[in-house]
Amino acid sequence: MPEITLDRRRVLVVALVLVVVLALGGRLLSRPRQAPVPPPVRVAAPVRTTPASQLLVHVVGAVRRPGLYRLDEGARVADALARAGGPTRKAQLALVNLAARVADGEQVVVPRRGAAAAGASPGTPSTQSGPVHLNTATMEQLDALPGVGPVTAQKILDYRQQHGAFGTVDELDAIPGIGPARLAQIRELVAP
Repeated sequence: MPEITLDRRRVLVVALVLVVVLALGGRLLSRPRQAPVPPPVRVAAPVRTTPASQLLVHVVGAVRRPGLYRLDEGARVADALARAGGPTRKAQLALVNLAARVADGEQVVVPRRGAAAAGASPGTPSTQSGPVHLNTATMEQLDALPGVGPVTAQKILDYRQQHGAFGTVDELDAIPGIGPARLAQIRELVAP
């Protein structure tokens, strides 16, 4: 009989081990498996483009930091000067229309004192030493061109406002009142 008890004990131990193994195995199998976490994906930064509501303006002359500046659409020449650090002491702001709207691709030129023609007295309009820049010219500067009166000068300003900066002098031909003869007369006096 002692052999039977030993066999019974072995059977009970084996049965007990099997029950424990099955119970633990069942728990492990019934547990939801976690998916491996993938490594983070690196995405290249998007290429920045200039939004349609921004303008690129070149500010030169008597300013503290001449250069290219991005401005919001509808910005004025005064805004462009502020972005360029403001005018220097030698700036002749009387020749700059600070209230004029800037156009994309426009060059804003701030003249220095003494750059005007000799003999001009302070406070009076002076003749410019270079061509009149169509993209920054004021009404008075355009009106001073030969054969261009205040009405045609306003048409040039309106055209610039509606179509943006002038790319070439030949674009003046699209303005009513400026035909081939008038264009030939002022071609050497203006620049885009």
